[in-house]
Amino acid sequence: MTATNSQTVGAPPKSPKRRLGGAALVAIGILASRIFGIVREMLRGKYLGATVSYVADAWVVAIRIPNMLQNLLGEGVLSASFIPVYTGLLAQKDEEDAGIVAGAVLATLSLAVAVIVAAGVIFAPWIVRVLATGLKGPAYELAVQLTRILFPGAALFVLAAWCIGILNSHHRFFLAYIAPVFWNLTMIAAFVWYGPRVNLPSLARAVAWASVVGAGIQFLVQLPAVLRLVPKLKVRFSHRHQSVRTVLINILPVMMSRGVVQISASVDLWIAVFLPQGSAALLATAQAVNMLPVSLFGMAVSAAELPAMSSITGTVEERAALLRERLQKSLRQVTFLVIPSAVAFLLFGDVIIRVLYQRGRFTELDTLFAWGVLAGSAVGLLAGTLGRLYSAAYYSMKDTKQPLRYAIIRVALTMALGWIAAVPLPRYLGIDGHWGTAGLTLTAGIAGWVEFALLRRELQKRIGPATVSRDLVIRLWGVAAVAGALGYGVQLLLGSARSIVVAIAVLGTYGMLYLVVTDLIGIPEARAFTRRLLRRRA
Repeated sequence: MTATNSQTVGAPPKSPKRRLGGAALVAIGILASRIFGIVREMLRGKYLGATVSYVADAWVVAIRIPNMLQNLLGEGVLSASFIPVYTGLLAQKDEEDAGIVAGAVLATLSLAVAVIVAAGVIFAPWIVRVLATGLKGPAYELAVQLTRILFPGAALFVLAAWCIGILNSHHRFFLAYIAPVFWNLTMIAAFVWYGPRVNLPSLARAVAWASVVGAGIQFLVQLPAVLRLVPKLKVRFSHRHQSVRTVLINILPVMMSRGVVQISASVDLWIAVFLPQGSAALLATAQAVNMLPVSLFGMAVSAAELPAMSSITGTVEERAALLRERLQKSLRQVTFLVIPSAVAFLLFGDVIIRVLYQRGRFTELDTLFAWGVLAGSAVGLLAGTLGRLYSAAYYSMKDTKQPLRYAIIRVALTMALGWIAAVPLPRYLGIDGHWGTAGLTLTAGIAGWVEFALLRRELQKRIGPATVSRDLVIRLWGVAAVAGALGYGVQLLLGSARSIVVAIAVLGTYGMLYLVVTDLIGIPEARAFTRRLLRRRA
């Protein structure tokens, strides 16, 4: 542990009450947001398609660029740098300093995003040219227009992320993660209203303006609760204050870490626009589905655990033991839920994509390509979600540099392997270039496992064994494979039935078999889930 954590806190060692309710509330909020997000993406697929129009690629490029600002200064950065410091002040009942720190962070973020947004709007043509070199002609011009519209919304997302940091620190999880629903609703409304009425470029511009409005609503719905929780908020630049300086110092390596991740995502997009038309849209389609288990299980648990892990007190040994206990239980929970998700993406990705997206301009061929991209992402799904938990443990110890080092290694691997798998390999194999998009997600998953192994190895040197037993992982993969085989049999029996019927029957059979068998063989997480389900029915 770092020197900061090696000091013995005066109070006796105490593990804060485990907030399974906190993780559940985060999951509920994220689930609602992701459901509406998938509805939004369904409408995007219906009206913009994937491979049939340049507008889909222009939209994906444009919305990704300002989102980089959100990711660089948003929730992940604040969770790692702000929450541990702010939570510590709350634990000490120091409302005065807590208000100073919260206000200084808000002032700093506001200034930073104002400058960056202005630069983004002015230099949008050059930004698009650099980050999406493969876009040409009308696609490039539209991407520039959309980028200029979307950039101010990214600033509002960053301010909303500040609200999330405050709410999470006070264990008010639900509002923080239900707020993005309003952003999705405004875009859904724009698709529904303008989709049948205007041409595709005009539709993309209308939805972009709706995104900005929705981002503002997302921020404003959280603000009243935040102001109540921080009655001594002082919005000013208090950079000489020790706690403020600690937050700002910690922000830099986290921003660099997030920046490295954004470089990886940008490289994926940069490569995708060199592939046949629609490849960027296919990548976005698969990522929307892939993010559902990542958000529900990885993000939900890590978001709820970070404030709790940051509040653990005691000697170095006592803190390590309590941190290890919390981490191991969370790792088991996430593994139990993510493994069947990965198998479902591999075996039933076509079923999922077809029922969600295949309508309007989104064709059967688009479904097939998107399934390949989704199957590729399944390779690193478990590593990515468990890696979030390990990173949260580092951040709770105020160590933001170690995750950065490993993120750099992962991104370097992703860039090198991704280019090989996406561009020359399909040509060498003589297959459709759209399959190169699947190569991007496959190689990203391989790199994710390397990062996961490095994070785990170093953390275990500090706090002792904190992992999931090999026996449990093997059993879960085995049960998921058997349940998947039976689910695939159901799919064959149904043949050409309606996609919604096939999805319900296949995924329902698969999920139920996985839960029942894991319960029968004595997996504690399955038994706990079953008991909760039975109590609710009673």
